[in-house]
Amino acid sequence: MKLTRRLGLAALFATILAAALLLPLSHAGAQNDLTGFWVFRVPTGDGNFRQSFFDLKQEGDTITGKAIQFSREVPISEGSFRDGKLRFVVEFTFGNPPQTRRVVYDGTLEGDKLALTSTTTGREPVAGTLERSRPEAALPPPRLPLPELRDLPDNGLARTPPMGWNSWNLFACRGVSDQLVREIADAMVSSGMKDAGYLYVNIDDCWMGPRDAEGNLTSNTKFPDMKALADYVHSKGLKIGIYTSPGPTTCQGYPATYGHEEQDARTFAAWGMDYLKYDWCSAGRIYKDEEMQAVYQKMGEALRKTGRPIVYSLCQYGRAEVWKWGAKVGGNLWRTTGDIRDTWESMDRIGFRQFDIAQYQQPGHWNDPDMLEVGNGSMTADEYRTHMSLWAMLAAPLLAGNDLRKMSDETKEILLNREVIAIDQDPAGKPVQRISPADATAVVLARPLHDGSTAIGLFNRADTPQSITVKWADVGLVYPESAAGGRRAGKKLRARDLWKHADVPLSGDSYSVTVPAHAVVLLQVTPH
Repeated sequence: MKLTRRLGLAALFATILAAALLLPLSHAGAQNDLTGFWVFRVPTGDGNFRQSFFDLKQEGDTITGKAIQFSREVPISEGSFRDGKLRFVVEFTFGNPPQTRRVVYDGTLEGDKLALTSTTTGREPVAGTLERSRPEAALPPPRLPLPELRDLPDNGLARTPPMGWNSWNLFACRGVSDQLVREIADAMVSSGMKDAGYLYVNIDDCWMGPRDAEGNLTSNTKFPDMKALADYVHSKGLKIGIYTSPGPTTCQGYPATYGHEEQDARTFAAWGMDYLKYDWCSAGRIYKDEEMQAVYQKMGEALRKTGRPIVYSLCQYGRAEVWKWGAKVGGNLWRTTGDIRDTWESMDRIGFRQFDIAQYQQPGHWNDPDMLEVGNGSMTADEYRTHMSLWAMLAAPLLAGNDLRKMSDETKEILLNREVIAIDQDPAGKPVQRISPADATAVVLARPLHDGSTAIGLFNRADTPQSITVKWADVGLVYPESAAGGRRAGKKLRARDLWKHADVPLSGDSYSVTVPAHAVVLLQVTPH
């Protein structure tokens, strides 16, 4: 009897022990179900966090769901969760023309959080934590009223396309800092860039800190004193620019200007800023494309109220035909395309699609096909000369995006070519004319200049050399008839090759030259 009782007690004890052991397993199993709403928080290294959101669904080892980016929902693919290891893929499409970026997320479960790393092709991995959240966290703030449309007066700035430097193309978020901006300003002077006309030192995204108790936007730990930084840049005889968005966050997830337009404009003016790049980004979560004009007008009005001359750069990737209304909202320049990359394909695709809207530019108001990639290393010297020549013919802003502290002689030769810069900066601001067919790989461009001369670009977009011909009659440079009724073969025109810095002999009613692949011959032809 005692043995039976003891066995019964032992069985009871074993049952209790088994139950006790199973409880944490059951609890862990509940935690291991990743179904729900999550926020991916990534420390930026300057006191801020970037956030992105995921709505996950788990069925066995399979993870599905969606990433929520601004106003878009992007499906998750290739998702799995096994042995505490999470992996899924999101393909984000952005830009104009569209580009697809494949991002792989890898996570390890640690309690009720996951240590998560995102990896994008060609970029360093980004590490943070994936934490449970609520769907409300991804919602935009309440919509604010917009002003009635009206035409703002011209601010009198940027009578020629702005020239300078921007931090984004090479340094993006990780490299930009107060120290970098100071060193770039020093290099802009010592390299001869300033003397060649480059004046603006522009800080792109990733400078922001939190708002203070009064709602004023502050700078983060990488930029301890914006006023002192502006004073330093001004002491070099240069100007300084800054960046924000009309949405609640910038493209990189930093605090932006939504609901604080006049307050931020006053802050920028008090710091001494001379240029503002206003990037659409998260505004798309709140406003429709047809409301862009009013959104940008709101900041245009705020800048005017400060009383400080601030060049106004609209960045919304060429949507909503911005070239038709950019000047009306106070814009001095407006992006006409998605982001450029340091490749021939990107530059070629963007640059040679600008001709149909060239008519909308005029002094003070410019089409902006994005920044220069010259010197960043992924194109050849001929391709960079094509880049510089094409932007000059387009009268595009010349905003370098390379490291001015470490320029090769070749890069300097391209960026500091004053004869090419003079084409870009021609005070008449007349639009370029495409002479060749739209789909041609041999492209002939002409642009009349203020002194009666004509800039002529012969561009070879093909992968092999080809002969390109320009007929003087096609570009408005017809020879006058002689008294005998014949033409004076070539004696009434003079031409200069702006890359060779040499005169070019002319004869007859046309000019032909063999142009290497992806290269250019840029002429300035003057009636004699």
